[in-house]
Amino acid sequence: MIYLSKSEGVGGEIKKMPEDFKVMEITQNGIVIQLDRLYAPNDLKMKEDKESEFAVFVLQKKHWNTVQALIEIAKRLKRGKKSISYAGTKDRIAITVQLASIYGVKAEDLEKIKVKDININGAWQGEKVELGSNLGNAFEVRIRNCKRPENAQTIIEELGGKIPNYFGEQRFGMRKNNSRIGLSIVKGDLKKAVMDFLTDTSNEKDEEAISARKELEKTEDFENAYESFPKYLKPERAVLFHLLKYKNDYAGALRKLPRGILIMFVHALQAEIFNKELEERIKENDFKTEMYCKKNFYGFPDISQIGEEGDFPVINIIGYDTKAGNAYEEEIMKSMGISEENFKIKSMPEISMKGTYRPLFAPLKNLKHAYDEDADIIDLYFELPSGSYASVLLGELNKNNDQYE
Repeated sequence: MIYLSKSEGVGGEIKKMPEDFKVMEITQNGIVIQLDRLYAPNDLKMKEDKESEFAVFVLQKKHWNTVQALIEIAKRLKRGKKSISYAGTKDRIAITVQLASIYGVKAEDLEKIKVKDININGAWQGEKVELGSNLGNAFEVRIRNCKRPENAQTIIEELGGKIPNYFGEQRFGMRKNNSRIGLSIVKGDLKKAVMDFLTDTSNEKDEEAISARKELEKTEDFENAYESFPKYLKPERAVLFHLLKYKNDYAGALRKLPRGILIMFVHALQAEIFNKELEERIKENDFKTEMYCKKNFYGFPDISQIGEEGDFPVINIIGYDTKAGNAYEEEIMKSMGISEENFKIKSMPEISMKGTYRPLFAPLKNLKHAYDEDADIIDLYFELPSGSYASVLLGELNKNNDQYE
């Protein structure tokens, strides 16, 4: 990551404990949902509908990621994964609060649920919570063991109320190979995509899994791999089982993965192209773009309002319908051996990507910070739009990329 700020980082540590990273969702009405508070629908300017099949609730959690927490709640209510919905995912090593909904249950039953480190801070019947419906998130972050806490003020001044709108490391997966798999898919090399998914050992911790992946890379023996891959690698085993039955049907093997995972691979490739262009623009100090978006009532970018004038410069998230790009995009895609047309994926049309826009920068709203030189601690509060990453600001402050991988 190329930093926008130039000063030496504070050199601290984040997420030493969940209490160091608090995330509070900002609703589509512009309300920051507070931790440890019980809510009724009126508090969030939402309507209650006692006839609705959806139970809407405020989920507070610690040591859980969003999907895992909701699946556990749904299981307690004898509902499946497809019954859950939420506006956005939140970190596991954190204390977070957000809106969610479950189909086919009553609010009073939801409020009775008891799960360790999960609280239901109010529930009612209402409209389904849609993915992406939140405006953004507010963060309270503590950076510990800072070597140069006094540098925080200078870095914040250099940022000027914004951060580069990089996609965070989360987009690229635990093994950091999502983009590489996506590149193989859009190029039509589905065998390579499958083998990368099955054999890459980057960041793999389990010795049994490492051994099984390496052996498959060497032998391409799917039968042996199916026997040796650990049982917890369910997605990999589903792919392997298909290849046992239908040798060389790599498209069919990939389709054994949930569509959301397949889309994630292509999204990661789009994200890598965006991040590379943003890096080049920061190097060149070139932030003039062809298109801009306006801000919404909360002061965040509104991608639905794109034009030649506006508040935030935007560039392409590359897809098959992307209008004529710029020299940065062309050079990056040329180096990857692809063009916009590749995102109309003939072998798997259901994961083709049309393309969209993304702002070069994300505004930092209500940024406040304080530091204790004696304790080597910095405390931060800030708000970011949906789809922007707190880790980017923390990277600018720390100047330590490894902290966020």
